[in-house]
Amino acid sequence: MPSNRRTFLKSATATVAAAWIGTRSHAAEQLPSDKPHPIRLGGPLFHAPSDPEGLALAHKKAGYRAAYCPNANLADKERIRDTQKAFAKHDVVLAEVGRWCNLMEADAGKRATNLQTVTDGLALADEIGALCCVDIAGSYNPTVWYGPHPENLSKRFFDEAVANARKIIDAVKPKRAKLTYEVMGWAIPDGADSYLELIKAIDRPAFGVHLDPCNAVNSPGRFYDNRGLLNELFDKLGPWIVSCHAKDLRWEVEMNVHFREVPLGTGSLDYTTYLKRLAALPHDVPLMMEHLSSAAEYERSQNYVREVAGKVGVCVL
Repeated sequence: MPSNRRTFLKSATATVAAAWIGTRSHAAEQLPSDKPHPIRLGGPLFHAPSDPEGLALAHKKAGYRAAYCPNANLADKERIRDTQKAFAKHDVVLAEVGRWCNLMEADAGKRATNLQTVTDGLALADEIGALCCVDIAGSYNPTVWYGPHPENLSKRFFDEAVANARKIIDAVKPKRAKLTYEVMGWAIPDGADSYLELIKAIDRPAFGVHLDPCNAVNSPGRFYDNRGLLNELFDKLGPWIVSCHAKDLRWEVEMNVHFREVPLGTGSLDYTTYLKRLAALPHDVPLMMEHLSSAAEYERSQNYVREVAGKVGVCVL
């Protein structure tokens, strides 16, 4: 871990965690709900119809009340309108527009293209009624766009992540959708404290939190105490969370640390805590399954979520 990151986080975290949560911001005045909210569960579909009405209905038939935003061109106003109308008709929330590209790309031309891609994604989310546009903050890795690099944890990376978010938000000026960075284990934001620092530094109401707890598991300590990790993430970031990913992790034993994503219920993530904390938020935050290999795996994972939810008194729509 670079010494500049240790110095930077040590000097900033205590101030941000204590003072920023207590400020009278656009989100921080929201308090935990007295009674659980229903959780909207979603995931991708296999061989789904392309027309908006058929696609929305297919999500509902699959047991989903949340969906990844379907492909739509920002200029195709008719498809955007029809998609928004169809999903609202069937009460399926569009959780997120994914724009997975490297905002820290070393090549200036490619970085500008990627920045425009995410800008257009946020504009689409705002137009179509999706809750957020999500990307990672990026990576300085020269060969893998999301890969590790020692400078991904530096103040330079932090400052560029802030500048990128401001530029995207200020270009779109969204009225309802949020721009979010997904947590990564080897790049800022890598946990609750660095995400809080970003929220304060970016200083835009349109910047929110996309929560993927499995991505924050980057050490044995976080793996074994993922209940504590979940509680910390919700305690510190809860008011800003707009969408979540549902995955699970297993430790593949070898001569170094290796966590592998697995179907829900076959790993070690504490879904009892995850579902209870998610349902306690004062606002509607969908839970989106991802990275599974087949419809059968999604069905088994959906059943697992519903089984755990039933045991802890949480309603999953």
